Amino acid sequence: MARQYFGTDGIRGRINKRPMTAETALRLAIASARTFAPEGGREVVIGRDTRRSGEMIEAALIAGLTSMGVTPVRLGVVPTPAVALIARETGAALGLMVSASHNKYEDNGLKLFSPEGVKFTDEVEETLEAAMAAAFDGDYAGPAAVSEPKDMVGAGRRYIGRCLETIGKGQDLSRLKVVLDCAHGAGFETAPEALRRLGAQLTLIGAAPDGVNINAGVGSTATGALKAAVLERGADIGIALDGDADRLIVVDETGEEADGDQVMALIAGEMHRTKRLKGGGMVATVMSNMGLDEYLKASGLSLARTKVGDRYVGEHMRQHGFNLGGEQSGHIILSDVSTTGDGLLAGLQVLAVLAASGGKASDMLRVFTPAPQKLINIRYSGANPMDADRVKSAVAEAEALLGSRGRMVVRKSGTEPLIRVMAEALDGDLMQKALTMVADAVKAEA
Repeated sequence: MARQYFGTDGIRGRINKRPMTAETALRLAIASARTFAPEGGREVVIGRDTRRSGEMIEAALIAGLTSMGVTPVRLGVVPTPAVALIARETGAALGLMVSASHNKYEDNGLKLFSPEGVKFTDEVEETLEAAMAAAFDGDYAGPAAVSEPKDMVGAGRRYIGRCLETIGKGQDLSRLKVVLDCAHGAGFETAPEALRRLGAQLTLIGAAPDGVNINAGVGSTATGALKAAVLERGADIGIALDGDADRLIVVDETGEEADGDQVMALIAGEMHRTKRLKGGGMVATVMSNMGLDEYLKASGLSLARTKVGDRYVGEHMRQHGFNLGGEQSGHIILSDVSTTGDGLLAGLQVLAVLAASGGKASDMLRVFTPAPQKLINIRYSGANPMDADRVKSAVAEAEALLGSRGRMVVRKSGTEPLIRVMAEALDGDLMQKALTMVADAVKAEA
């Protein structure tokens, strides 16, 4: 059955257009209460980012939950990983985050977390889809059972404390000049506070949200301002979060960007050295560079791959005993503390290694030599180009051309009308030939 609401990471879209409407939020709240707290009397924690529409969606969630006798607990503006953490630590029936992540303010979204703080499987989402369709057909709580929303004071401080525990007491970052870009988003208070507690010489950008400037020229998908600030301030390192602070991009002292694969390799190496790495390696997606695989092999470690989406990474980690995983895009999961991608938590690991080494970020973040890789995003309208015979034939031909010397990944975005075409090979010319072959076919159909 085709999905009406859920995509790659929860529900997301243009605000006040299906599926991202107040009605959707109301349906989701009612369906979630019936599914996860059928007897009522439970709590559901709700966080949001800084976009203007967040309070409207939060209000719809509260209306639905209270109508079912479930108590909404407002956390306020907090990062997505804080919602997951607090859901797990409080025994809530559910955690809900109102955010469209790295998208601009015109969009919004909903991310869901189980009582264990993990994102739901496809099967659970399909169950919720069916329950949402029938949300207005069932019974509601009686008058005496209608609940009242509550506010949790100090949710952000609680989250900061858990993050700081990971790098040990007495950690001193006072030697480091750090530029932090909060994307005018959910981490604009928690991330700076964490770094100030550690004594970092901090320069802030993207930390003045006004409801419409989230991810506007700042954040992990627009690092130009961060790079300029690092160079202007003579900083040792720059860190950019996205709108809900569940991912990061790191910039070294020369203004060069290090992708998530290099950051994961750095963290994996440090955890392996200190005997904290579990599972004999780490988990990444099909988009991660072959160079990461080769680096881990050289250390006797393995790289397990999943399809794109940090929830799939998290599922594999839990099923196979890994405690480190993530995506090239900067969603990094350190499951000893967090059950989902966490930009602040990952950033703290990087800063701790940099402070201990006394070296330069440009050296530290070049952990491996990446294999030539290129990604093209192709926008389309109408039918999915990947269903066309022309595209299928081009993909098969490209895969045969690459053989064991490279990889081809072609997938539909779960959040936008885009086809993502990625080619990778040990030889750059071979990579480009395969990429062009498939991209041209997709463009012809798009």
